[in-house]
Amino acid sequence: MGNKQEKNKFNGFVTVRGAREHNLKNVDLDIPRDAFVVFTGVSGSGKSSLAFGTLFGEAQRRYLESVSPYARRLFNQMSVPEVDKIDGLPPAIALQQQRGTASTRSSVGSVTTLSNLLRMLYSRAGDYPPGQNIIYAEAFSPNTPEGACTECHGLGKVYEISEESMVPDDTLTIRQKAVAAWPSAWQGQNQRDILTTLGYDIDAPWKDLPKKARDWILFTEETPTVPVYAGYNREEVQRFIKNKRQPDYMGTFTGVRRYVRHTFANTQSQLMKKRVSKYMLSSECPLCHGKRLRRESLSVKFAGYDIADIARIPLALLQTVFEPFATLVPNADHPEKAIVTQRIAADFLGRLNVALDLGLGYLTLERSTPTLSPGELQRLRLATQVHSNLFGVVYVLDEPSAGLHPADTAALLRTMDKLKASGNSLFIVEHEIDVIRHADWIVDVGPAAGEKGGHVLYSGLPDGLKNVKESLTRRYLYEPKTYADLQPRILKGKLILEGIIRNNLNNLDVEIPLGILTTVTGVSGSGKSSLVSQVLVELVAGQLGLKMDFNEDDANMLEKDDIKTLGGQIIGGLQGIKRLVVVDQKPIGRTPRSNLATYTGLFEHVRKLFANTKTAKERKYDAGRFSFNVVKGRCPHCEGEGFVMVELLFLPSVYTPCPTCSGTRYNPKTLEVKYKDLNISDVLNLTVDAAVVFFDEAPQISRALEVVREVGLGYLRLGQPATELSGGEAQRIKLATELQRAQHGNTLYILDEPTTGLHASDVERLMAQLNHLVDEGNTVVIVEHDMDVIAQSDWIIDIGPGAGEEGGRIVIQGTPEKIVSHRKSKTAYYLKKHMGK
Repeated sequence: MGNKQEKNKFNGFVTVRGAREHNLKNVDLDIPRDAFVVFTGVSGSGKSSLAFGTLFGEAQRRYLESVSPYARRLFNQMSVPEVDKIDGLPPAIALQQQRGTASTRSSVGSVTTLSNLLRMLYSRAGDYPPGQNIIYAEAFSPNTPEGACTECHGLGKVYEISEESMVPDDTLTIRQKAVAAWPSAWQGQNQRDILTTLGYDIDAPWKDLPKKARDWILFTEETPTVPVYAGYNREEVQRFIKNKRQPDYMGTFTGVRRYVRHTFANTQSQLMKKRVSKYMLSSECPLCHGKRLRRESLSVKFAGYDIADIARIPLALLQTVFEPFATLVPNADHPEKAIVTQRIAADFLGRLNVALDLGLGYLTLERSTPTLSPGELQRLRLATQVHSNLFGVVYVLDEPSAGLHPADTAALLRTMDKLKASGNSLFIVEHEIDVIRHADWIVDVGPAAGEKGGHVLYSGLPDGLKNVKESLTRRYLYEPKTYADLQPRILKGKLILEGIIRNNLNNLDVEIPLGILTTVTGVSGSGKSSLVSQVLVELVAGQLGLKMDFNEDDANMLEKDDIKTLGGQIIGGLQGIKRLVVVDQKPIGRTPRSNLATYTGLFEHVRKLFANTKTAKERKYDAGRFSFNVVKGRCPHCEGEGFVMVELLFLPSVYTPCPTCSGTRYNPKTLEVKYKDLNISDVLNLTVDAAVVFFDEAPQISRALEVVREVGLGYLRLGQPATELSGGEAQRIKLATELQRAQHGNTLYILDEPTTGLHASDVERLMAQLNHLVDEGNTVVIVEHDMDVIAQSDWIIDIGPGAGEEGGRIVIQGTPEKIVSHRKSKTAYYLKKHMGK
């Protein structure tokens, strides 16, 4: 565990005794403070349980113990880490991987606090038009009543529900559903029957109805309640009313626009929200021209720009705008203004330079956080921390190199060294070999994942890991891999794309080889994902007649800035593709109800096994009884979730185990049924590794589990909720589900950074699976930064040379052997180094 000489190098240690969080096996550990400490080990070995679950969990708990009893009451649901004792632990800040926040009103500027500085600068040092009073900083924010444009309320867009949007085909009659915005099925029929009672002709083409009638049906705010005679025509209904015949029921009319607005604002169903949003046409606000602010705020200028224009300039160019103002230029008329300008500009530049060091110069301040990758968001938050000048803090980071090109990783390491130099500790969970090599101290957890992990194999100076035979990390750090024997496959044709215009891709032509494994490389922000995950997917899906859903997160549907592909077409090679499969990192579900077993289809077979047991047959339980989504079998309190959601004031809600079923999800009667001594809840708690053995007599189940194990997920529990899975884990579950299908070749597989969250040994397993897909006659295209994957590719398309405006072009393409000799490619430099050329 490190000798005395090693320990004398450091200022003190955090001592952990008896850590048992998740799969940790009673771990005792000493970790140096004020040092760069890296936690390594295969995926699922227990690294995060140690760094986040134990160390950060305990630091957070201690902080909360020190706050007022009222505030502490809100956190009663937080679990106490399972550990006997931790000494010498400073306050901690966690910077975890997380998807962009839900609100589009959160932006790069708000995350970095640069927007706050800008608003203060414009308020105190901006150039005002003659005669205009000074306005306060909050009036420069579109999220405040003082600043928001009065026409669009700070959205930058106005939403119109017009006759054209609600009635797309005016040759149809109302009975033929001319009013497309109305609900289908009974609700729509109800509205049509009410119109008949009101005397409207629902059998005349919409365009032939008087304008007054059309306007009333679409735009009225009146809600008359009238007798309804379902299914009769206008003349028959008029006769029934005259004869005072008993109606079928009384119905209330709702104008179409009113229905659309009300549904969008109040429905809990994302599907309904999505449906009605189609009838709300957005256009740029005519008053603020999309700038979201009122006129008075936009009339104030700094360096010739209004505040909205300056927020649209890439960070790298903002540096040149602000540099002249960072030195004091005396101003006899306004001496105070000169000092304010210099101080704010200098502070702004200081914060900006950290973001530039982290390779984020291609972002703009107005870019909304939902459009950022988890890696970009984490680095933005890291930039904010570097500038906060805290001292004596532990920063716990979760794979800060995720989504980073090696060139950007070098900049990241420089930034983290600044934090350490300021007297802070860095505890980093990481797989990237370059980051591990940079460590002052390595904690290697393993030897394998899940139950076979949870032991500290080594804790000490990096060199000492060389002698730890059972460490998988050691092999990749100290035994360089050779690639001499790799023979690139012969391609079977090319998919030819031309004229691509999207983000920073400007009239790009590209050829994607078919029948081989292609990696698309380039620095962060160079345009890789725009090309592969957006344009390539859209164009191929369009040609194959598939509908791809790019907006799964619809919470802020109307606020979304739709980035569109403005140009591009496939001009050849599509005959070699019959199917498209996108294996992305979007969650496999949004609630604990969705899990590995349900997503892969395994659970269906498991439920049938339980329904076939002697007890189940005696009680006449069918397979549905063993589903936690069906009333008869599930726990009535949590309705089969296993968790109940606890609302916390001022904080995100948390899920805690259901007090009735203790998280088992089922009612007691269902749990009495056993298969091989385990009930259905016990089975959901099995890891994939354990389940392969348990279901040895059910080949259909064990074969499917074997595939999940092959993509490196043997440590996951069958019932592990989707809410607990990382993006990388969700992606590999999707890949395993796909690998179980019968292969017919001619499928295009697209994966965006599939090595995220993977140890080098798991990357090998992933590559074996991807190579298997290619050998079956398919085409695999990957966006990737991992040099091992790139070195093993058949073909590389390198995009760049830089990020943002400096990217979007093909620098070089070809086999790895060809790429390494290129002088201008940043990828070539690191690939050459990696391959030992």
